[in-house]
Formats: sequence, structure tokens, C-alpha cells
Amino acid sequence: MLKYKMLAAVALIAVMAAQGPAVAQDAADPVIAKVGGAEIHQSELDFALTGLDPQLAQLPEDQKRAAALSGLIDVKLLATDADKEGLQNDEDFKKRIAYLTERELHNAFFKKHVVDAVKPEEVKARYDAEIAKIPAQEEVKARHILVKTEEEAKAIIKDLDAGKDFATLAKEKSTDPNKADGGDLGYFTKDRMVPEFSEAAFKLEKGKYTETPVKTQFGFHVILLEDKRQQPPPAFEQVEPQVKQLVMRDKYIELLAAAKKDAGVDITDPALKKAYDEANKAEAENAN
Repeated sequence: MLKYKMLAAVALIAVMAAQGPAVAQDAADPVIAKVGGAEIHQSELDFALTGLDPQLAQLPEDQKRAAALSGLIDVKLLATDADKEGLQNDEDFKKRIAYLTERELHNAFFKKHVVDAVKPEEVKARYDAEIAKIPAQEEVKARHILVKTEEEAKAIIKDLDAGKDFATLAKEKSTDPNKADGGDLGYFTKDRMVPEFSEAAFKLEKGKYTETPVKTQFGFHVILLEDKRQQPPPAFEQVEPQVKQLVMRDKYIELLAAAKKDAGVDITDPALKKAYDEANKAEAENAN
């Protein structure tokens, strides 16, 4: 129980120190607990729940709420004592609060003008633009039978020439783990396989198998080509979150560029200025 309370306290201290308390005193925000003369409102508990330690965040809802409340109570108790000692008047404390206030204003501005400003049509347009940049790549669908010796591979080719089914032979004779699937490799691009295998597979015509064994580091293969096509791009739904991140990144960069232009940035320490400029240059290059 002590460990549980400590985890809750650490999690809530981190949240409240970084974010500041959220107090909305109205009828829609009831008091859920009192610590001495201090009240804890529902909004504070809701806010604390969003910043729980990942370990506590996995708990059932009632236990999670209890952990958040436990941490809040601990914070209220020591915050009251700190107030009595006048720690709120400490200069370092004031500087920290000023920094945290600015950071939270940054976050609120970011949410308003970046996160909440992204429109679905912007994400779709960016997806289309990124897909257009991807060069067309051929991919094939193939099966294979892997054996240890060239003689075994040649015997399998003779069986195929005699009309035996490839998938059935794969299940009977292949040493590859995918033998249960009849040697099915699915679709793959040339760079997905070792060079000797890819070269042989991509030379085949649809429906044909290799007439001679293909040697690789794994053994000897007999390959059947089932299909060839241009690799389809990832579906929009599959990559939408990543594309949205790109749109948000660009909006953020634009916001910062405009703010720097209006306000100006002057770094007086030469070494720090050099490091800052190099870091920003590298970030810009990575963004492109």
C-alpha cells in the first residue's frame, strides 16, 4: 500500500509541478474532498488522471481514481505546509512558476493553432502528395521449397515436371518454417530477399517455376512465381496518424518562423549561438 501511495504521489507531484492546479469553482465542478481548509474539486481529479504514471494508468477505473485522489491529497497537505512557510515567495520558485506558465501558454497556443487547426482535407492532400513522391516498385508473389542439397532440389523439379502440385510438395519436402502454408511467401519487393533468390524469382514468368535449383546461404530453393504487380501504396487509413503528424509539424514550423521574424532572436553567448544555429539547421534538413 505504501508503494502504491508513493507511486501516486510521485505521479501527481510531477503533474502539478509541471502544469499547475486546475481549479474551477462552480456548480458543475463539485468538491469531492477536503484537506483541512483546502478543497479538491472534480476538475482537479480529472486533470490529475491525465498525468498518472503509466503503471497506474493501467489500473481499473476505480483504483485509478483512488490513486489520483491519493496523490492529490498528499500534494495538498504539503502544499499547505509550504504556503505556511512562505515558499511561494522564494525567488527560485517564482522563476519556475514563470517558466511553467510560459510553457503552458506555448502548449495552449500549440493546441489551438496546430492540433485543433488541422483539417481532414489537409491530411488527405498531404497523403496524396507523399504518395506521389514514392517511386513505383514491382513486387512478386511466390512460393518456394527449401532443401539442403542440390540433388533434392533437382528431384523436386522432376516431380513438378511430372505434374505434381507445388504446394503439396512444399508441405512434404521443404525445410522452411512456412512449409505448412505450402511455401507461400506472399508479395515481396526485390530488396526483401537475398540477391540470388530475388534475381531468380523476378526473372520468372507468372505461373512458372525455376528449372534449376537456386542456391543461397540457406540451402537450395525451387521457386514458383504466382503473380507480378506494382506495389500498391499504403492505404490512407493505415498511415493517417503519421501523415497528420507531418501536417502538424509543418504548421508548428510556420508558427515558429513567423514568431521569430516578428520578435527576433538574439543569442549573446557565441558558443551557445553556434550550437543553437547548428541544431536548428539540422532540424530543418531532417524536416525536408
